[in-house]
Amino acid sequence: MTVKMDIHKILELLPHRYPILLVDRVVELEENKRIRAVKNVTINEPYFTGHFPHRPVMPGVMMLEALAQAAALLSFASQGVKTDDKTVYYFVGIDNARFKRPVEPGDQLILDVTVLRAKAGIYKFKAQGLVDGEVAVDAELMCTMRRID
Repeated sequence: MTVKMDIHKILELLPHRYPILLVDRVVELEENKRIRAVKNVTINEPYFTGHFPHRPVMPGVMMLEALAQAAALLSFASQGVKTDDKTVYYFVGIDNARFKRPVEPGDQLILDVTVLRAKAGIYKFKAQGLVDGEVAVDAELMCTMRRID
Protein backbone atom coordinates (compact mmCIF):
# COMPACT_ATOMS: atom_id res chain seq x y z
CA MET A 1 0.00 0.00 0.00
CA THR A 2 1.33 3.45 -0.93
CA VAL A 3 0.93 6.18 1.67
CA LYS A 4 1.05 9.95 1.07
CA MET A 5 1.57 12.64 3.70
CA ASP A 6 0.93 16.36 3.72
CA ILE A 7 2.79 18.81 5.95
CA HIS A 8 0.29 18.33 8.79
CA LYS A 9 0.99 14.59 9.02
CA ILE A 10 4.75 15.23 8.69
CA LEU A 11 4.58 17.65 11.65
CA GLU A 12 2.83 14.93 13.69
CA LEU A 13 5.64 12.45 13.02
CA LEU A 14 8.83 14.54 12.97
CA PRO A 15 10.01 16.60 15.94
CA HIS A 16 11.78 19.08 13.61
CA ARG A 17 10.45 22.60 13.12
CA TYR A 18 11.50 25.70 11.18
CA PRO A 19 14.24 26.30 10.17
CA ILE A 20 15.41 22.67 10.27
CA LEU A 21 12.29 20.86 8.99
CA LEU A 22 13.33 19.88 5.47
CA VAL A 23 10.51 17.66 4.16
CA ASP A 24 7.46 19.37 2.65
CA ARG A 25 5.46 16.41 1.37
CA VAL A 26 5.57 12.63 1.04
CA VAL A 27 4.37 11.45 -2.36
CA GLU A 28 4.99 7.70 -1.89
CA LEU A 29 5.72 5.50 1.09
CA GLU A 30 5.82 1.71 1.19
CA GLU A 31 6.22 0.60 4.79
CA ASN A 32 9.55 -1.12 5.54
CA LYS A 33 10.70 -0.52 1.94
CA ARG A 34 10.92 3.00 0.51
CA ILE A 35 9.83 6.61 0.61
CA ARG A 36 9.73 9.41 -1.96
CA ALA A 37 9.38 12.87 -0.47
CA VAL A 38 9.73 16.48 -1.62
CA LYS A 39 11.83 19.39 -0.36
CA ASN A 40 10.94 22.67 -2.07
CA VAL A 41 14.08 24.79 -1.99
CA THR A 42 13.35 28.52 -1.57
CA ILE A 43 15.52 31.63 -1.35
CA ASN A 44 13.93 32.39 2.05
CA GLU A 45 15.86 29.64 3.82
CA PRO A 46 18.28 31.09 6.37
CA TYR A 47 21.43 29.31 5.17
CA PHE A 48 21.28 31.08 1.80
CA THR A 49 22.31 34.41 3.34
CA GLY A 50 25.79 32.98 3.90
CA HIS A 51 26.08 30.03 1.48
CA PHE A 52 26.85 31.76 -0.90
CA PRO A 53 25.36 35.27 -1.15
CA HIS A 54 26.58 35.78 -4.73
CA ARG A 55 25.40 32.32 -5.91
CA PRO A 56 23.10 30.60 -3.36
CA VAL A 57 23.65 26.83 -3.08
CA MET A 58 21.99 24.43 -0.63
CA PRO A 59 24.70 23.09 1.71
CA GLY A 60 25.47 19.39 1.30
CA VAL A 61 24.90 18.77 4.99
CA MET A 62 21.35 20.13 4.60
CA MET A 63 20.71 17.76 1.69
CA LEU A 64 21.87 14.85 3.87
CA GLU A 65 19.66 16.08 6.71
CA ALA A 66 16.65 16.21 4.36
CA LEU A 67 17.34 12.61 3.32
CA ALA A 68 17.66 11.56 6.99
CA GLN A 69 14.32 13.20 7.80
CA ALA A 70 12.70 11.27 4.95
CA ALA A 71 14.31 8.10 6.35
CA ALA A 72 12.91 8.93 9.79
CA LEU A 73 9.41 9.33 8.33
CA LEU A 74 9.77 5.92 6.69
CA SER A 75 10.91 4.35 9.97
CA PHE A 76 8.19 5.99 12.07
CA ALA A 77 5.43 5.07 9.60
CA SER A 78 6.72 1.50 9.26
CA GLN A 79 6.83 0.98 13.03
CA GLY A 80 3.61 2.86 13.77
CA VAL A 81 5.54 5.21 16.07
CA LYS A 82 4.45 8.73 16.89
CA THR A 83 7.24 10.91 18.19
CA ASP A 84 7.05 12.80 21.44
CA ASP A 85 9.44 14.78 23.60
CA LYS A 86 11.18 11.55 24.60
CA THR A 87 11.83 10.17 21.09
CA VAL A 88 14.86 11.15 19.03
CA TYR A 89 16.11 9.88 15.71
CA TYR A 90 19.89 9.96 15.41
CA PHE A 91 22.31 9.70 12.53
CA VAL A 92 24.81 6.95 13.36
CA GLY A 93 26.65 6.91 10.04
CA ILE A 94 26.96 8.38 6.58
CA ASP A 95 28.86 6.37 3.97
CA ASN A 96 29.77 7.05 0.36
CA ALA A 97 28.21 10.53 0.27
CA ARG A 98 28.65 12.19 -3.11
CA PHE A 99 27.41 15.55 -4.31
CA LYS A 100 26.88 15.52 -8.04
CA ARG A 101 25.20 18.85 -8.82
CA PRO A 102 24.34 22.03 -6.94
CA VAL A 103 20.84 22.52 -5.54
CA GLU A 104 19.66 26.12 -5.83
CA PRO A 105 16.63 28.18 -4.82
CA GLY A 106 13.68 27.27 -7.00
CA ASP A 107 14.71 23.61 -7.27
CA GLN A 108 12.52 20.79 -6.03
CA LEU A 109 14.70 18.19 -4.32
CA ILE A 110 13.10 14.75 -4.59
CA LEU A 111 14.17 12.57 -1.67
CA ASP A 112 14.30 8.85 -2.54
CA VAL A 113 15.18 6.57 0.37
CA THR A 114 15.16 2.75 0.40
CA VAL A 115 15.71 0.43 3.37
CA LEU A 116 18.79 -1.73 2.84
CA ARG A 117 18.54 -3.46 6.22
CA ALA A 118 17.25 -3.10 9.76
CA LYS A 119 19.04 -4.87 12.58
CA ALA A 120 19.10 -4.29 16.35
CA GLY A 121 17.24 -0.99 15.98
CA ILE A 122 19.71 0.42 13.45
CA TYR A 123 18.50 1.08 9.94
CA LYS A 124 20.69 1.36 6.87
CA PHE A 125 19.29 3.24 3.88
CA LYS A 126 20.24 3.94 0.29
CA ALA A 127 19.38 7.60 -0.24
CA GLN A 128 19.34 9.89 -3.25
CA GLY A 129 18.27 13.47 -3.78
CA LEU A 130 17.24 14.32 -7.33
CA VAL A 131 16.51 17.58 -9.15
CA ASP A 132 14.72 17.31 -12.49
CA GLY A 133 15.54 13.58 -12.57
CA GLU A 134 19.27 14.23 -12.12
CA VAL A 135 21.10 12.94 -9.02
CA ALA A 136 22.25 15.81 -6.82
CA VAL A 137 23.28 13.78 -3.75
CA ASP A 138 23.82 10.08 -3.16
CA ALA A 139 24.66 8.37 0.15
CA GLU A 140 24.13 5.44 2.47
CA LEU A 141 22.70 6.53 5.82
CA MET A 142 22.51 4.72 9.13
CA CYS A 143 20.01 5.92 11.71
CA THR A 144 18.49 4.77 14.98
CA MET A 145 15.53 5.77 17.11
CA ARG A 146 16.03 6.17 20.85
CA ARG A 147 13.93 7.03 23.88
CA ILE A 148 15.48 9.60 26.19
CA ASP A 149 14.77 10.42 29.84
